[in-house]
Amino acid sequence: MKLTAAQPRLDHESRIENDDHHAIRLWLRLLTCTNLVEQHLRARLRKQFDITLPRFDFMAQLEREPEGLTMGALSQRMMVSGGNISGIATQLEREGLISRSPVPSNRRAFCVTLTREGRARFAEMARAHEEWVAELLGHVSAPDCEQLMSTLKQIKMGVDHIAG
Repeated sequence: MKLTAAQPRLDHESRIENDDHHAIRLWLRLLTCTNLVEQHLRARLRKQFDITLPRFDFMAQLEREPEGLTMGALSQRMMVSGGNISGIATQLEREGLISRSPVPSNRRAFCVTLTREGRARFAEMARAHEEWVAELLGHVSAPDCEQLMSTLKQIKMGVDHIAG
């Protein structure tokens, strides 16, 4: 459905008031942009590969670590609970995309790795994902991108300082 002037997009930014602090306006803009991109990527992953974004992210973490990661490390990297990781791992293992093996030095821990099929499937999804991100954000010029990256770095450092 195309939006017209009579049909404004209802998103986080629609809550902005003229007298809101600039930090609130920035937060709502960041949240809106993130949600729009994420919704698009979720839909495309589901349609083209019948996979969820969390499962894609799980596989992406493993692709970066060919020797594998423990379930705890995956949970930390993805910033989700161990229960969420366990559920995703069970699904991916059932499909033959990952394998889990006990960690010899810790009987309660499991090391997770991509299988050969998982690597091949992830490589195909990652290529498409990269194309989609370039399609969604590629219109931002290189200088604007560098400026935005610098500003986002300031935000990240500020949040880390306050929260850390």
